[in-house]
Amino acid sequence: MKARILAVLALAGFAGGCGFHPLYGDNGATAGTKDKLAAIYVDPIPNRLGYELRNELIDLFDSSGRASHDSYRLRITIGEKSEGVALQNDAAITRYNDTLSVHYELTDRTGHLITEGDENGLSAYNVVASPYATLIAQRDADTRAAYDIAYRIRTNLAVFFQKAATEAPPKR
Repeated sequence: MKARILAVLALAGFAGGCGFHPLYGDNGATAGTKDKLAAIYVDPIPNRLGYELRNELIDLFDSSGRASHDSYRLRITIGEKSEGVALQNDAAITRYNDTLSVHYELTDRTGHLITEGDENGLSAYNVVASPYATLIAQRDADTRAAYDIAYRIRTNLAVFFQKAATEAPPKR
């Protein structure tokens, strides 16, 4: 038991010595990353999936959702594609893969592009006898893909802000 505790403490010491620090911490080079994420206004995105994606991003950024208070603006475009991937003997499609493609651009208040990126999400659902159940399965799968993309966008932007803070020239 004592050896296990000593091993954990030794590993913790090594992790601290290698420059490891939490991405969302409030000290050192990461100070302000959380505040910068909270200062992002997410433009409205058309359609149901856009609504879900925007709301999830606002929650993840811990943002006010109002443009007047924010320093950055995030513009998102969404593309959707559905493809039948499983067939029965009578050529009826029994499974679909939906691909959600998102392009995002982060700008400052003046409209200057700061960073941009692309994320893709894949969702799959089965076709069942009830059209309503199939529709609900599709919506649920697509919403989960949108949430996954929102988490990845938040991570990408947090890493961007953290890198920008550590690579900034020293103040004189």
